[in-house]
Amino acid sequence: MRYIAAKTADEAAGLLVDEPGLARILAGGTDLLVQLKSGLVEPDLVVDIKNIPGIRDVTPENGGFRIGAAVSAAELGEHKGVLALWPGVVEGVELIGSTQVQGRATMVGNLCNGSPAGDAVPGLVAANATVRITGPGGSRDCPVLDIPAGPGKTTLAKGEIITSVFLPARPENASDAYLRFIPRTEMDIGVASAGVSLELAADGAISAARVALGAVAPKVLLVADAATAIVGSKLEDGALAALAKACEAACNPIDDKRGTIEFRTRTAGVLARRAALIAYQRAGGSK
Repeated sequence: MRYIAAKTADEAAGLLVDEPGLARILAGGTDLLVQLKSGLVEPDLVVDIKNIPGIRDVTPENGGFRIGAAVSAAELGEHKGVLALWPGVVEGVELIGSTQVQGRATMVGNLCNGSPAGDAVPGLVAANATVRITGPGGSRDCPVLDIPAGPGKTTLAKGEIITSVFLPARPENASDAYLRFIPRTEMDIGVASAGVSLELAADGAISAARVALGAVAPKVLLVADAATAIVGSKLEDGALAALAKACEAACNPIDDKRGTIEFRTRTAGVLARRAALIAYQRAGGSK
């Protein structure tokens, strides 16, 4: 196995595209090192991206924030600007592993792992976040929603790496929230999860919404019907019931020892309702 610490994103992309064997990227390493130690993967090349300029920075941009791919969950949780603007995104990132793991784990790694239950992903999808990708053909921006392709798979082409995430600006009367259900009290994989982002009009009615679900389909879902169900409302009981029903209708979960299809489906609707109420109150709404 060869190890190379890339100095630029273009160098990393070039190394990855030229490698005929199995290549892996090292940022936080909380997935890769476990896979190496357990013998699940034996890469021919490991490309360390932590030394690329800007990849560990959080930078204000156009009223939002650009977050480098190697920024850890712990660092993000301590950034007051990101926490104030997108608390739901931070909530998801801070659920990745233990306190010790969060010192190394990154939300980009969580995204690129391809798990439908990745805690960072629903919040990012609800936020309409985008990623910046560097590859053999140069750089491009892509919605987070379009990165997962299924369990353990992404749409990234050979040689492409994500260098940053962009969380956009938002109006003053707007906020988000993320919730998940796990069988244990901590450090477990979500059975179902929901991220909700809301914007409010001057009268307190919801003017825009995005609802994302995790762990209930082969990849994270953006549920447009759930958003439609609550736009124009102040989260009255009827609107919340319609939100939950739309979420349940979108679910396509697996049935395993951690949760049945029926349980995951029902839980997704409950979590979306609760997350919507939290986001509404954070945005300045009154219930």
